[in-house]
Amino acid sequence: MQNHYQIIIIGGGPIGLACAIEAQKSGLNYLILEKGALVNSIYNYPVNMTFFSTSERLEIGKVPFVSNNAKPTRNEALEYYRRVTQTFKINIHLFEEVRTVNKAGDLFGVETTKEFYTADNIIIATGFYDIPYKLGVAGEELPKVTHYYKDPHFYAFQDVIVVGAMNSGVDAALETWRKGARVTIVVRGGEIGLRVKYWVRPDIENRIKEGSIQAFFNSTVKEIRETEVDIEMPDGIVTIKNDWVIAATGYQPNLHFLEQVGIELSDDEVRCPVLNTETNETNIHGIYLAGVICGGMNTHRLFIENSREHAVKIINSILQNVKKDATEQVDE
Repeated sequence: MQNHYQIIIIGGGPIGLACAIEAQKSGLNYLILEKGALVNSIYNYPVNMTFFSTSERLEIGKVPFVSNNAKPTRNEALEYYRRVTQTFKINIHLFEEVRTVNKAGDLFGVETTKEFYTADNIIIATGFYDIPYKLGVAGEELPKVTHYYKDPHFYAFQDVIVVGAMNSGVDAALETWRKGARVTIVVRGGEIGLRVKYWVRPDIENRIKEGSIQAFFNSTVKEIRETEVDIEMPDGIVTIKNDWVIAATGYQPNLHFLEQVGIELSDDEVRCPVLNTETNETNIHGIYLAGVICGGMNTHRLFIENSREHAVKIINSILQNVKKDATEQVDE
């Protein structure tokens, strides 16, 4: 069966790569299917982003991650995971999105945008950087609005509104301001996010205090138009001049895809997938989850450094099932 694999891994991020490495070490044939570029989530990070974690905590496959600084950058991470992929000659198909996963007899059928495959086991490691939280306001569909901030130079000498005061929003505000943008930050709460990187938080607070960056706290965007934006504040609506809106409102995992596959989720607001904690297997025998997706809507519980272990647990479980099936065939 030319398109059959013992394991199909959906998602080519760091944890998907870690699963592939463990499968390869165990002699299991596998294929990673990634809808975008290699480590697509990291690729979509802002160009100048710095990780919170140190480089050794981002390592996979026992390949050393050497960084120029204590905290590695996005570009260093892209280079590292590309080198890991080359080192292990990982079998990965890029820019091939999985559309459906269905049970086909004793196997799983996987339909993508390019091909149809079958597999004995499925590992879903899709992360949470796929679906942005929408503002839900008129004008959000305008070309001037983006949920994926990339390069600060683009915004030089422009009127920029940044919505959100967590790490991505604060980074966008500071970087665009340093390129000459006139920056306003709109914050739903009463202060800068508590999870903002400790070495960045004083910077944004000082820029706001001195008036370099204008901040509206306890406020929300009400409406976006071509040249201006309405901001709803506690004491009324204010309209300000605007060229670009960076909606740094966060992202969410594609739980709809899990539901389509038939994976059971919790009934509360977290929508956490129901897993065997020892194996990471879902309610569907042969389908496993790895990485951030395991936390459902709680996207701040799992990271690369504390979900690398999922790969080992999952591959060990699959190996046990392979040995069990072989024993049963011999007995028959």
